[in-house]
Amino acid sequence: MSRQDEGPDAQRPGLELALEAAGIGEFSYDIDRDLLWVSDRMAAITGAPAGDTPARGGRALDAHIHPDDLERVRAHQIENRRTGGAYQLEFRYLRSDDQRAVWVRVVGYVTKDAAGRAIRATGIVEDVSARKLEEEQRQTLMAELDHRVKNVLATVQALAIQTAKRTTSLESFLSTFGGRLKAMGSANELLTAARWRGAAIDHLAAAELGALAPGQTSWEGPELFLTPRAANALSLGLHELATNAVKFGALSVDTGRVDIRWRPLRDGGFELRWTETGGPTVAAPVRRGFGSTLLEQVTGRELHGETVIEYRPGGVHARLRAGAQALAPRPDTVPEAPVARTVETVTAASGPTSLKGARVLIVEDAVLLALELELGLSEAGAQVVGPAYELEEAMALLSQPIDAAVLDANLNGRSVTPVAEALAARGVPFVFATGYGEAAGAPGGFNAPVIRKPYDVTQVAAAVAELLKST
Repeated sequence: MSRQDEGPDAQRPGLELALEAAGIGEFSYDIDRDLLWVSDRMAAITGAPAGDTPARGGRALDAHIHPDDLERVRAHQIENRRTGGAYQLEFRYLRSDDQRAVWVRVVGYVTKDAAGRAIRATGIVEDVSARKLEEEQRQTLMAELDHRVKNVLATVQALAIQTAKRTTSLESFLSTFGGRLKAMGSANELLTAARWRGAAIDHLAAAELGALAPGQTSWEGPELFLTPRAANALSLGLHELATNAVKFGALSVDTGRVDIRWRPLRDGGFELRWTETGGPTVAAPVRRGFGSTLLEQVTGRELHGETVIEYRPGGVHARLRAGAQALAPRPDTVPEAPVARTVETVTAASGPTSLKGARVLIVEDAVLLALELELGLSEAGAQVVGPAYELEEAMALLSQPIDAAVLDANLNGRSVTPVAEALAARGVPFVFATGYGEAAGAPGGFNAPVIRKPYDVTQVAAAVAELLKST
């Protein structure tokens, strides 16, 4: 017998299996007889009794519809009877056996007779609780992301204003402000790696000191995990101490050392001590800068404790005490190695960089960053190709003569790898300027320098100059 000869009954077992696999139940409501039929699959979803049940004017299941959704569902039913035809709606249903709320999606059809009177409603019911939960989680995450972004922007704005008020030149402002942004960036990379549940103190110390002065820094203490707010505060505090040590303290000479030690306190908090030795003679600063304010007030308050700095002749000593509120439970999974700034393979330029005559391709999806790069590289003498903001734009520009390139790793959610592969095949060197914290080196495994955002444009120019020297 051919498939065309098979009747509806022969194909029904397959349909039953398909409906069961999809988790879909069926119902039928005979309006004239006021009788509701519920399939076994619908009964499994809703807890309603299977088979024929008196419909009670179509209100047999109303007692199990969530009170917040009942009025909307009833209005929908009345409108469906009036208009007839296909309909669908979603609402919460309280299972009759355990009162557990499930989200259901109902898709049906209202049939009318020749006189235009509704006589039957048939349809299917699907449990969409998982999808609804996912949507709610997504909305919660988006709200949390919005909150965090606004907090970060407000913090950056405050740092910019306070730094500007206490610096005497644009160069000094850019250097100081850029360093503080990098400290925030390091902390945020660690927080992101731990899904914003916090960061470990040793990871924060490694991120700030790991590549600063190899052999001259050390840190040690028990494993303590900080809240996101405390992690950001401690990261900024360690950055300020490290910056001062490099400029004026122990790390300004080869014989100096910085040692960090921390220990838990009986009240549930912790104490961290910063000790500098072997450096030049230290005296208290004549002018109080924003760094001192940040250390003594902001960091102390954010850690629910206090910060005390002593300018001893033999070196700076700092003591940071934190309350129990600064500590968070350690997650089950924490990155083994810190996402440290040590992976940044390019350092800031020590002097003016010349890119005279060099044709440099810029691939960056953030317009303001692209414009900043274009201006900075042009001032260094480069002939800018682009900027390209999209992958297709970048690929189209590859037909032009190019001596070097600056590539953002991600272009509006798309990898820049095709561009990097094409440049590598032509022997054109490139540097990655990226916001991704990949500890393993360059994105995609390419043998290329990496600059982490936020960066200084002079740093990018210096990296491009080094690339051109080696070609």
